[in-house]
Amino acid sequence: MQMIEIDGSYGEGGGQILRSAVAVSAITGTPVRIINIRKNRPRAGLSIQHIKSIELVGQMSDAKIEGLSPGSTTITFIPSEIRGGKYSLNIGTAGSISLVLQSITPVASFAPSPVSINVTGGTDVRWSPTIDYFKHVTMPALRMFGFKGTLQLLSRGYFPVGSGSVVIDIEPADLRGAIIDEHRGGPVRGISASSRLPSHVSWRQRDAARKYLESVGLEVGEIELDVRDDLSTGSSITLFSGFHGGSALGERGLPAEKVGTEAAINLANCLESDAAVDPFLCDQLITFMALSKGSSLITTSSVTSHAVTNMWIMEKLTGRRFTVEKNRNIVIQSA
Repeated sequence: MQMIEIDGSYGEGGGQILRSAVAVSAITGTPVRIINIRKNRPRAGLSIQHIKSIELVGQMSDAKIEGLSPGSTTITFIPSEIRGGKYSLNIGTAGSISLVLQSITPVASFAPSPVSINVTGGTDVRWSPTIDYFKHVTMPALRMFGFKGTLQLLSRGYFPVGSGSVVIDIEPADLRGAIIDEHRGGPVRGISASSRLPSHVSWRQRDAARKYLESVGLEVGEIELDVRDDLSTGSSITLFSGFHGGSALGERGLPAEKVGTEAAINLANCLESDAAVDPFLCDQLITFMALSKGSSLITTSSVTSHAVTNMWIMEKLTGRRFTVEKNRNIVIQSA
């Protein structure tokens, strides 16, 4: 099969291109060459986190990979057949586990037998979805496309230590198109977590979040407390309602009340729209819309640069076409 070249500096020009291109390459059997990787970022080229993620997809698809070294701005990925089985990945830093899962969930869905993967790294870190968001917002949305998977959180990993651990089990799936055009509604739920901190940090985050949400007229259900003594120190809170989520991370000197309120504001802002999915989930669904049989449609409140980039990659590698229309909400459809 002819190799397709992908310009890694297109659009947002970050890790999204790598994750999406390598995953779809493995699924379709299409060799890809990705150039100008993270060209316009302060530190261009591959980081350890990118390398580890690509290595895992390479193992799952028995791929030949060239250029996989720190700082490399060009890689070649030539996949063979996807294989089921047990895999493990230690990112080695507090690199985001959720971003790794974005790459491997579609690949594992196309495996001929079940896949079980243990990933070690950061579960609650900046610039990526928390693991609770992935479990309670992303995965339920993926199930609308026929995805079959469960996730178990073994330990939390905060910056800079990381050392969080999850196991995800994924069954082969016959992915189908989905229509996700209405907000599911329901009370806000969530998880307020901490590790190696006084237990009151978690409940102060929770209480502040609840107070803000109720002040703006939102119904609040259970916000679970998850107090741990794992290897890394930190706190986080993730709130969700339907296919919308908001989160915040604790940091030294920042009162727990401010962390909880920040997460609540983030979610409340999303819920001002009656769109079906939040803009960050939209990014993640584009891949499944392209790989599923039949057309799909989702509504969201805005289109991020990540979503634009992902649609470009999907069109290039799968031949599917996306349309984006602005009505009361933004309607994205694959055909």
